[in-house]
Parts: sequence; structure tokens; C-alpha cells
Amino acid sequence: MSLDDVPGARRVQALARRDGAVRAVGDWVADEVPVALQYNGVSHAVMLCTPLDLEDFAVGFSLSEGLVDGAADVFGVEAAEAAEGWVLDLEIASRCMVRLKERRRTMAGRTGCGLCGTDSLATALPGVGGGVAQPARFDAAAVARGLRQLKEHQSLARATGATHAAGWCRADGRIDLVREDVGRHNALDKLVGALARQALPAAEGFVVVTSRASYEMVQKTARAGVSLMAAISAPTALAVHTADDAGLTLLGFARGDDWVAYSHAERLIFPAP
Repeated sequence: MSLDDVPGARRVQALARRDGAVRAVGDWVADEVPVALQYNGVSHAVMLCTPLDLEDFAVGFSLSEGLVDGAADVFGVEAAEAAEGWVLDLEIASRCMVRLKERRRTMAGRTGCGLCGTDSLATALPGVGGGVAQPARFDAAAVARGLRQLKEHQSLARATGATHAAGWCRADGRIDLVREDVGRHNALDKLVGALARQALPAAEGFVVVTSRASYEMVQKTARAGVSLMAAISAPTALAVHTADDAGLTLLGFARGDDWVAYSHAERLIFPAP
């Protein structure tokens, strides 16, 4: 890719000090803009995102948040650029819209803990339903292969150094999909949406991410039906607990051949001695 064209980034002028010398430079910085999500014409949320793969983001966010049950419940996504950012207008199934309206009524006026409008742990941490339906086993060497390949697919990160990536790998470790964003949650939502829109067998592969493994990252991965996530940084205690309950194999500090397995390590396959 030419440095004259970096989708999702823009070139700015800056002053840099390197090796004791100060000079004017041109530098690439990642775009971060407000993206509004509307469902059947009703505004629901505004997120700060990198404006790439927005249709994937719209579908993935809807699935990860439980607003729709499957990609088939999203009849269409219209992305329109506005002066302040982007508007994503989704047309969804009527039963999903009824559920969304009920959720909005439940959230209205609450004055509890302040977490996303909820007032109890039960609603703040909804879990992942029945957990991973089809837990799979993966060769440890395939996981290492996927981790090594991830950097090669991070074109926006190479240009700006400011974005996270989430990748989906086949069982042999070959990366099929990578999505980037300034937000780690957004990158994973984009990946979940891409898997759903392309009808790929998510359960047959695993996910690698360039971030820590938080509760939300585990939740989104398990809800997508994926049974292994490898994160290059640390997990939280809540993420480990959630992964264990959901049947998700969770790897942290995963870099090349090295990792720490925090849940369901029995599903990793090692070569015979």
C-alpha cells in the first residue's frame, strides 16, 4: 500500500525530535469519528470508531450486544457520512425491535450504579447465554501460527501505530479475516460482523486479538460461537471467570509460541514427545 493512500488514516504535520535533532515531519494518524447506530429509524448509540468496515461493525455490534439473534435479523445497513461523523441505519426484524424498545424503556430513568444505565449486577453482566455450543480443540502450533501472521495483516497499525486488530484463524492457524479499529471492542465487533455477513464457520476457528482480554472481549467471542481466544496482553479476573463458565479457552500473554492458558487448557493439542 502506498503511503499516499492509507484508508482509515490521515496525514498531519508535526514536529519531531529524534537523535537530538528537531525537524518538521509528516505523520499518519488513525481516524476516530463518532458513529451513530440507528435501528428502524430510532437512535440507539454513538460510538467512536475508525470509519472502516462500518457495515461489519453494525452487524457485529448488534450481535455482540444481543440486539439481534443472527445476521438474518438484519435486513439492511445503510451507511451515510455526516458532517460530524457517520450514521449507520439498520433495518432489523420487528421482534428484535420490540425487544430493543423494551430494553430502552427499562434503562430510562435509572439511577443505580451508572454502568450503561443498569442498576444491578445481573443486568450489568448478562453473561453469554448457554456458552460455546461447539467447543473445539486446536493444535498449539496452529495458535502460534495465527499469532505470528496477525501483524502482517495490520496495515493501519503499521501506518499509525494507533489501532487494535482482531483476527479469525482457520483451525490450521491460517488467518482468513482481520479487522482494525482504534478501539479493541470495535475491532472485535467488526470481525464478528464480518464472520456473520460472510457466513463463515466461526466455531471451526479461533480468534486472536492485539489487546488485553476483558470481560466484554470474552463475551463477544463466546457469543459469536468461537471457542478459543488468544490475547497478546493480560486477562482480567472477570474475563477468566466468564471464559471458564462459557466454555471458552482463554489464552493471555500470547506472543508467538508463548502463552498462558487461563481456562479450558485441556482443549489444546500438543505434538507427541
